[in-house]
Order: sequence, then C-alpha cells, then structure tokens
Amino acid sequence: MSRIGKKPIPIPDGVKVSLDHRTVVIEGPKGRLARELRPEVDVELSDGGKLLSVRRRDDGRPARAMHGLTRALLQNMVLGVSQGFERRLEIVGVGYLAAVQGSVLQLRVGYANELQVPIPAGLTVSCPDQQHVVVQGADKQSVTNFAASVRALRKPEPYKGKGIRYQGEQIRRKEGKVSAK
Repeated sequence: MSRIGKKPIPIPDGVKVSLDHRTVVIEGPKGRLARELRPEVDVELSDGGKLLSVRRRDDGRPARAMHGLTRALLQNMVLGVSQGFERRLEIVGVGYLAAVQGSVLQLRVGYANELQVPIPAGLTVSCPDQQHVVVQGADKQSVTNFAASVRALRKPEPYKGKGIRYQGEQIRRKEGKVSAK
C-alpha cells in the first residue's frame, strides 16, 4: 500500500473542493484549479468536507502507480490555492538584467538581442531588482516549468558562474587555463 496515497489531505479553511464525476475542482483565495482523475483511482470527501482521501480501485500495477501520484497532485493543488507557489531566479553577470513590461519578461543576458519571454496566464512575475526574478502562481507545475524555461535561456556556466540560476543553487566551478601550468 502506498504510504503517501493512504494519507488523507486536510482541507484548510477558505478552500472549497467539489467532485464532479471524474473531475476534482479546488477553489481558494489564490485561484481555481481542476484536474481530471485517472480511472484507476477514486477520490472522496469526508469529515464534512474537511478531508480528501484517494483510494485505488484494484491492486494492479497501474493503480498502485497512480495512487500516490494522485494524492501528491491533489495535495499540491490544495497548497497552491491556499498558499501559492513561488520560484526565485538570480541573474549573475556584468550587464545582465531583467525587467517586466506588461505581460512580457525582458532579459538581457549576454546575447546580441534582448530576449522577450511572454508570461503565461495564471502566473505573476515580478522583478524586485534587475538581478532577481520572482515567479508566483497557484499551479506548481506551471510555476516550475516557466522558471525552468527562463533558466534554460542562459544556464549558469562553470567558469565564471554567469547566467540565470535558481536562488540558492550551487554551481560547480571549474578552474580555467591557469591550472594547466
């Protein structure tokens, strides 16, 4: 039995969960998220709508695989609509900077042209200063995907450490040509 899958998900105050056949809709102060359930699992509300639990229909391999995954996805949805998710990026390099203009993230990261990255709906992107980008939203997958796509535009290089990195990320540095002597 999945240890994660059998734990019930507590529903905080201000979050509303509705089940419509195979669709789970979770609404809260940060937004509204919906997910279509796989046929291998069932979801039920209990304790007056304060606990959400996931059960699998049989003990087959696909059902066991989907049991813990579905519970983790629903937990992330509940956390997203109640608290939200955030990913912070740092930009390191001389002349490298970021700015938000309307619904576009503008990046100058050492290329001949300025990069224009459209911000997806449902996400809030801000730049507290020119070297930091903060991505916020209710959907964990879209927040991390957008942050990863921005980071992929100029990954940190190992010699000087220039590029876009997650805040707190450690970059393994290499010695340059000096070590050849």
